Parts: sequence; structure tokens; C-alpha cells
Amino acid sequence: QVRLQESGPGLVKPSQTLSLTCTVSGGSITSNYYYWIRQPPGKGLEWIGYIAYTGAVYYSPSLKSRTSISRDTSKNQFTLQLSSVIPEDTAVYYCTHSDPGGLYWGQGTQVTVSS
Repeated sequence: QVRLQESGPGLVKPSQTLSLTCTVSGGSITSNYYYWIRQPPGKGLEWIGYIAYTGAVYYSPSLKSRTSISRDTSKNQFTLQLSSVIPEDTAVYYCTHSDPGGLYWGQGTQVTVSS
């Protein structure tokens, strides 16, 4: 079974870049799809983007100009970078994975944007 674990700073200052890493175990980063999703306080889930098994990336149109998703196959990790953050980027950030066996979620990590 695939397991995912997010890591990164919990506090980011406005205008800085948010960087998160998802470490994958029990599966290969070069198989299927890996996603970043977030949930702002009091709101629903928001899809940020994903990286496919080919390495191709796709981003939410609303965040595309500030988002970069990449992977490190040697470490079986994929990363999220969100630039020029604002307080509205405060959320719990999740990495997820889908394959024919189902949809798998990390536990999520709280990121707060504040000076």
C-alpha cells in the first residue's frame, strides 16, 4: 500500500515561497499520478496540481502562475513550490496518489502565511 508523508515549514511570510515535500513509500513516484491538494480553514478542498508518471505536470488555472511541482526519482519524492504567498494561501496541504487500487492521502501539513 502506498504511503505518503508531507514535510516542510509550518510558517511562511507573505511574498515568500512555500516549499513542501512529499515522501512516498510502498510505491514508485514514476507510476500513476501524484497530487497536491489543500484545504483553507472553513473551506472545501482545492486541487493545486499533479505530476504524472511521465513527469508531465498540470496545474490549477487559478494557481498556475505561482505553482511548480517537480519530483526526485532518486529519493522517491515530489515537491510543491508556491511563490509569492499571501495569507489566503494558509491551509492544510495534502499530497495524494491515485492508482487502480484507490486514492491515498498523506496526513496533511498545516501551512500558515503570516508575518
